[in-house]
Amino acid sequence: MTVDSRRIVSNLLGLVGAILGGTVGYYTFRWIVGQGFYALILPGALLGLGCGMLSRHPSTTRGVLCGIAALVLGVLAECSSFRLDGHDDVYYTVTHIFREPPITLIMLGLGGFFAFWLGKDAGFIQSAFGRGAGRPRDGEKPGPSV
Repeated sequence: MTVDSRRIVSNLLGLVGAILGGTVGYYTFRWIVGQGFYALILPGALLGLGCGMLSRHPSTTRGVLCGIAALVLGVLAECSSFRLDGHDDVYYTVTHIFREPPITLIMLGLGGFFAFWLGKDAGFIQSAFGRGAGRPRDGEKPGPSV
């Protein structure tokens, strides 16, 4: 498998992880709201976590895309759970997002940040179990022996 095809597979795995993580985060957020609590960080953070867990190479671009997707998912989750000024329209929520309470905006921003941070790095599972200490990453040359 060539380096380009490995990166394509890695990005596709990251996309699958982002979709799964975002879905789990969205429904977990809805469940927590039903319990009387508020956790708008979850949809975005789990989106980034899923992407980072399944991808196999680090990519800042992928992290930025995860952050943007997390912000969109957070706004959709907020809109589906709460009405802003009596409107349940997504367009109204997006155009009046700064009328939301500060905690909503803080959690929305943190969800986007965590999605970026977790989505840009690759394979928590791979780094914890796959490579082993001292082994070079794909494409790295081994260092001098001590």
